[in-house]
Amino acid sequence: MRVREGGVEIDTGEAFYNPDQELNRDLTIAVLRAYHEREPRAKRYLDAMSATGIRGARAASDGWDATLCDYKEENAALCRANLEANDLDGTVENRDANALLHEELFDIVDLDPYGTPIPFADAAFANVRNMVCVTATDTAPLCGAHFESGVRKYSAVPQNTDYHSEMGLRILLSALARTAARYDVGILPIFSHVTRHYVRTYLDLSHSATDGNHSIEQLGYLDHCEDCLHREGSEGLIADPWETCPLCGSNRVLTAGPVWLGSIRDREFAEQVGEKIDEEWGSAKRAHRLVERLESELDLPAHYDQHRLCKEWGRPAESMDEFLSLIENAGFECSRAHYHGTAFKTSATVQEIREAVDSPRD
Repeated sequence: MRVREGGVEIDTGEAFYNPDQELNRDLTIAVLRAYHEREPRAKRYLDAMSATGIRGARAASDGWDATLCDYKEENAALCRANLEANDLDGTVENRDANALLHEELFDIVDLDPYGTPIPFADAAFANVRNMVCVTATDTAPLCGAHFESGVRKYSAVPQNTDYHSEMGLRILLSALARTAARYDVGILPIFSHVTRHYVRTYLDLSHSATDGNHSIEQLGYLDHCEDCLHREGSEGLIADPWETCPLCGSNRVLTAGPVWLGSIRDREFAEQVGEKIDEEWGSAKRAHRLVERLESELDLPAHYDQHRLCKEWGRPAESMDEFLSLIENAGFECSRAHYHGTAFKTSATVQEIREAVDSPRD
């Protein structure tokens, strides 16, 4: 099958190609463009699990010194053919990505494996200069739906709550921050999103023990009440879980962590990413919408779901715009979450949300 995407035409051959990841790949190019303005010395880009080579070929087409790596000989041959067919310069390596990373230095590495990226994280943080881009498709372990697998792979306790998208992203960022810190590397998530069945993050790196310490300081725990749905974050690596919910007194409480409690993106950088989206791309409208939501999203570690709350309270759900305006009119910060139409973040507690939306209206 031949596929045209982002100005590059490739033959997919027998390699894995996911058309649903076009948004992911489009945003990758937009991020690379914005990042080059942030760090103009960054030139060497590694597509560490290339498969068809579409992502690496698009990076090469955009002017990056791209290396495409795949451990399967037939995939590496396909990558070479696709680069040649598009008259693109680039290096193709038929080998294990970890081995390559331990032998060569790259400015940017892109980890997009099948499942968890953790087996490649050590090599990446130990040997990459500027930025690590990571996709995780094992969302069930990340969000706690496959609890034991999540604990094994991410050395954290995930919990399957109604904000499972946020849980998965913050469990992943926590694991990556702890991995990077082992190499005296600090991470700054400059652009992250949860889309359908994958989590994606772009991490700007800084290389000192102090920077690693600062990243660890962004970790903590999330406590969650299964009865009233109240949730709170607490900083620090030593958990102090609730015995009972401070809002309703229930003992049906969950604790997740360590999770990343810091910001998931840099607002100014996200705006720059939006400016680099090519209007001819197949996902341009979706990409703009996602970036706009990320720019305005509050830096809070959990969201509420309007439909879940209204069902819990036995009341009809009004439009999201009206619902959020009631919370804002009560004096609380409020924003939509980027990954779900009825998900929102607010500085209000669950009880304050209910009082705001149930208050008499003019």
